[in-house]
This record gives sequence, C-alpha cells and structure tokens, in this order.
Amino acid sequence: MIEIKDLHKSYKTGANSLHVLKGINFNVKEGELVSIMGSSGSGKSTLLNILGMLDEADEGSYTLDGTPIKNLNEKIAAKYRNKFLGFIFQSFNLISYKNAMDNVALPLYYQKLPRREREERAMHYLEKVGLADWADHLPNQLSGGQKQRVAIARALASDPKVLLADEPTGALDTKTSYEVMDLIQGINEEGRTILVVTHEPDIAQMTKRIVNLKDGRIIDDTLVDQVKALSHV
Repeated sequence: MIEIKDLHKSYKTGANSLHVLKGINFNVKEGELVSIMGSSGSGKSTLLNILGMLDEADEGSYTLDGTPIKNLNEKIAAKYRNKFLGFIFQSFNLISYKNAMDNVALPLYYQKLPRREREERAMHYLEKVGLADWADHLPNQLSGGQKQRVAIARALASDPKVLLADEPTGALDTKTSYEVMDLIQGINEEGRTILVVTHEPDIAQMTKRIVNLKDGRIIDDTLVDQVKALSHV
C-alpha cells in the first residue's frame, strides 16, 4: 500500500541546511496498523507530512496504492489526498460553526457528491462511531472524546485507502484515549490501513507494528503483540 525508498528531506535554516530525513526505507502492507514513534526532532512529523502529501521529499520515492507521488501541484495533491487519505489530528480540526454531521460530510462536498448522499453517508459514519444522536451538535457542545470520534468519522467518510492519525490521543485523558484506540483497532480489523504517530508507548502497543525514528533514521521496526485497548479500561 505504501512504499518509501531512500527518502531524504532537508530544510534551509538561514545559511545552513538541516537534514531531517536521512534515507528512510519503509513499506506498509494493506490492512496493517503501524505506529511511528520518536522524540521531538526525530523526523516523524516530516515523514507524516510527506506521507500526507503536505510536503515533498528532496530525494527518494513514495508510492501509494501503486501511484507514484511526485511533482504534484497543489490541485493534484489535494485530489490525491481526497482520494487516498483520511486524516485524524490531535487537535481534531473541526469547523466550529458546523454541526457534527456537516463536519463529517465536508470531504464529500469536495468529491462533489449530492447533498442528500453526503448527509446519508455522514450519518452512517456518525452511527459507526456511536454519535448518531449528536449529529446536530456543534463542536463546542461535545467532549474531547466525542470530537475525536467526529474527526474519525470525517476521516472515514471519503472511504480512504489509508488513515493517517497524528497523535490522535494527545489531547485526551487516559480512559478516553483507550476508547479512541479501541475504535481505531476496530476500523483496522475491517481491513483499513492505519498509521498512528504517537510518543506514548502504551498507545503504540495497541498497534501491530512499531517503527522507531531517531535523528532522521529508522532505528527499529518491530511486529508486536497487540494489546487490546479496552483491556485497560
């Protein structure tokens, strides 16, 4: 599903250049649930931005579902993001003046689906995350866990090939974090490919494979015995 070969990325900082990714090789098969770990400055955010087509590597190749991702202008990058990827963010990134259903339906608007179909699909995914009764509520009327569930429903609405979750439990308390990870595990068990960026070892143990980054290199890539999230609650 994802093939990364010899990926390099540097950023100019004044007269200097900061080499952030130093030859990353990384494959993810369809249906995997992988966590990416690393301290601040390890390169995990840069790698996630490249996977999410929000940034481009200087060298190396990135192939997503058989499609080479390179030299994309913003219009094509946006089209590919909408086609291939669903994003889940630490800060939820919900639109404050839109209710839960409209937030979930937003990616479908950009796919030019008719309004009724957008609303039906949004309700389906709100139901899936246990929030059908909250469809008319605005984000400020929802708890942190409910906001993240809305964000997950929105990420799923466009039926992406891959979910990219950037610290999806970072703004949540422990119990709510495990409930969100239970939801992510369930989505993965249905066959969805998911990458979770996290700095929390207990969250990483709830995935099936842990990739550790340090100073722009992968130092460890291990299959793990997955811990079921709700066994902690």
